Amino acid sequence: MDLTNTSKKSAALANGHEYIRVLIALAFVLAVGFYATTNGVEVSNISILAIAAAIGAYMAVNIGANDVANNVGPAVGAKALSMTGAIVIAAIFEASGALIAGGTVVGTIKNGIIDPNFIGDSGTFIWVMMAALLAGAIWLNLATYLGAPVSTTHSIVGGVLGAGIAAGGWDIANWDKMTAIVASWVISPLLGGIIAALFLMYIKRAITYKSDMIAAAKKAVPLLVGLMVWAFSTYLILKGLKKIWSLDFVSAAMIAFAIALTAYFIVRPIVDKAAAALENNKDSVNSLFTIPLIVSAALLSFAHGANDVANAIGSH
Repeated sequence: MDLTNTSKKSAALANGHEYIRVLIALAFVLAVGFYATTNGVEVSNISILAIAAAIGAYMAVNIGANDVANNVGPAVGAKALSMTGAIVIAAIFEASGALIAGGTVVGTIKNGIIDPNFIGDSGTFIWVMMAALLAGAIWLNLATYLGAPVSTTHSIVGGVLGAGIAAGGWDIANWDKMTAIVASWVISPLLGGIIAALFLMYIKRAITYKSDMIAAAKKAVPLLVGLMVWAFSTYLILKGLKKIWSLDFVSAAMIAFAIALTAYFIVRPIVDKAAAALENNKDSVNSLFTIPLIVSAALLSFAHGANDVANAIGSH
């Protein structure tokens, strides 16, 4: 066997697949720009609309290329999901999050970072937002090419702030809002790390350190799924559904508890059935975390869609 020729063929095939992916992304961007000119929206400059829509699509492609790995990467890495399954789950739940709960963050990107009143005319404001969106998209594209996981929110917030200051001066910025946003960038990873450490400690104490790990996992895994469903349902009721169903935290938490209890009783027999065929060792027990990993990937995708959709469309 000629290993040199085989390597060359493999490299050529990989390059061919890469070109196909680029062409698909380019076709999507152009299609969105074309659709924007034909959907019946009345604007004074149809060319600006097409360019803005295409830039938004370009940003969305880069968000998908860079940030989706944050949501489904752990499940794929643990072999709980195939890449195809992860993409399907991400597509469904990202879109659901954007449609159901994406409005609040869109408003922050559009009006919360800079004050449009400091810009003399609407035309300049349009160019400011387009510049911010294009800058964020190009940076994301570069980071994705380099294999660096970066925050799309950081990119677009910085783009809007920088373009706004260039057009309207330092006073255009809402510094109180920016302080809160930057604080969240510090608090979020710290809080996420603390919660992850607590979960790991619970899993070790409740399952790994037990003599009968299978029996312990049969109790703990459904509880973990129920906890995730409770937290997500509470968030969804309070934020995603607040325009059609406004409730206080206690009421939302109680309804979410009922939903979580239902999820617990659905998952428990599934885990029991899977556990029946397993040996009492760590590797076997790890396979029972397939369901929590899939659920967490779906919920993370929903939350990501609700939050990061604003990065692609908020400036529009």
